[in-house]
Amino acid sequence: MFKRITPQTIADWGERIYIRFLELTKRFTSTQIMALLAIIVGVLAGLGTCLFELLLYGIKAGLTHWFPVEQSHFLFLFYPVIGIILASLFVKYVVKDNISEGVTRVLYAMSRKNSYIASHNCWTSVVGGATTIGFGGSVGPEAPIVLTGAAIGSNISRLAHLNYKNTTLLLCCGAGAALAAIFKAPITGVVFVLEILMLDLTSRTVVPLLISSITAAAVALTIRGFDPIIAISLTPDDAFRLNQIPLFVLLGIFCGLMSYYFTTVNARVGAFFKKIDSPYKKWLIGGAVLGILIYIFPPLYGEGYEGFMSLMHGNTTELFNNSLFYRFSQIDWVVILFIVGTMFFKVIAMASTNAAGGVGGTFAPSLFVGAFMGAITALVCNTLFGWNLSLVSFTLVGMAGVMSGVMKAPLTSIFLIAELSSGYGLFIPLMITACIAFAIDYYLDPDSIYTKQLRQNGELITHNKDESVFVFLRLDDLIQDDGVYIHPSQTLGDIVQIMSRERHDDYFPVLDNEKHLLGIVRLNDVREDLFNPQKYGNPITRYMLLSPDTILQHEQIQSVLRRFDENHVWVLPVVDKEKHYLGYISKSRIMTAYREQLVKISQ
Repeated sequence: MFKRITPQTIADWGERIYIRFLELTKRFTSTQIMALLAIIVGVLAGLGTCLFELLLYGIKAGLTHWFPVEQSHFLFLFYPVIGIILASLFVKYVVKDNISEGVTRVLYAMSRKNSYIASHNCWTSVVGGATTIGFGGSVGPEAPIVLTGAAIGSNISRLAHLNYKNTTLLLCCGAGAALAAIFKAPITGVVFVLEILMLDLTSRTVVPLLISSITAAAVALTIRGFDPIIAISLTPDDAFRLNQIPLFVLLGIFCGLMSYYFTTVNARVGAFFKKIDSPYKKWLIGGAVLGILIYIFPPLYGEGYEGFMSLMHGNTTELFNNSLFYRFSQIDWVVILFIVGTMFFKVIAMASTNAAGGVGGTFAPSLFVGAFMGAITALVCNTLFGWNLSLVSFTLVGMAGVMSGVMKAPLTSIFLIAELSSGYGLFIPLMITACIAFAIDYYLDPDSIYTKQLRQNGELITHNKDESVFVFLRLDDLIQDDGVYIHPSQTLGDIVQIMSRERHDDYFPVLDNEKHLLGIVRLNDVREDLFNPQKYGNPITRYMLLSPDTILQHEQIQSVLRRFDENHVWVLPVVDKEKHYLGYISKSRIMTAYREQLVKISQ
């Protein structure tokens, strides 16, 4: 009989692996150990990526490869809702955890969970993402892959008993390795971690990142061959020309505006679905929206790589495969309108998939929308003015532009497209368009699609050292309460008695019978009368003042510090939404906690 596997069994295995690891590496330096662990993380992340792609394309091919291209198919109306339901049930009954928005989950783990990601994420994101996308969910595979790689790095670190700093580094190694494996672009994996996950740029961090990314890419190349997920080869006709600079500037403006549309629509669709309590209604509405859109615009099925690859190589007829408009595929203005509609509805399809319960990301959709924006620019110029603009180059540059704006990651977008196109011939237009798109979208909304909610909740680690340390501090952990309260019916003599037997601070809260905060009595305001027994009968309300400000429960530490500075005080009361007194927070306590946390994360 097989021995039953329990959490304790797994823990015992982990301890044995750790002891064996110590025996094998006892002569290694810490740098050498991190390099070795980076290789292990890279290998596992590369294998996980290959498994994900095998499962995804197996499901997708089995469902759609037999459709006749010259006509639409009614199953497009039903596949997406089936995928969303299966993914939702898998998450609810098997995973029992949130695995959507993979990059956001990684950022949250870094700031709120000491870079710990649950071990199930090493495989659950693979199953949930492949099911969603394989059945037509209009989202990308990169976010589930990044979460999978990050989970691998985090759990390898736990097995090796590393501290927070090294755990975070291995988590980032896993995330970068997974992205490097899926695109076969190791430099992009490194830049992605430095720019989006906001890891510090030092030799200590870059070397393990490079090792893990190169290892994962090598594993992917070994298993899948040298054909990247987006196969592109530039010809002399696609070369950049100086007289095209104004067009790339214009494309940058379009991409910046489209990036803002992308993030705004995604947020509004998500807010709409959050108002729906019933999961059945979410499945019905999300599945109906997605099914109808895919039935009308088949390129919206899945992540959409085949669609913009066809577009990039000028095979616009392939976009109309399985479409209601197949017989109009040779008419130029119909092609342009079809591409415009596909581009705008891609964002709605993506947002509906995620909000209805699907598992996927926004990485591939941003590339999809950018590719269509670049293609539209070139097609319109070629059709109206008879120019001969390269569809390949404008499609590639458009991809970088929208991705730069949506993710607030111009360097990642530039290096990704440069690596995918096997050269740097488009580096100048890539920089022009990506930077302009980034600047415009940053002006309209400074947060990326990954960081907006985290920043609002004070849960985002940034390159700003002060802000990053404060992210780890929780107001609930810093509230103090010595249990000394004053009722408005009491007198100064009562305060003197309290002071004689209780430890007290510089102020006393005045509370009613239901512990609502009415005001405060400061020690300085009663000091002159403390030693005058004739005034001990004075009602305490004579000395009571309104608090200069109050802190709400669960408020961000950065906001609390601003309140201290604005009111020029060192202590403020903390209340809940009903004004019930919970305790007080002192500026000195925050500073002490700040120093302690700074030491902790630097060790």
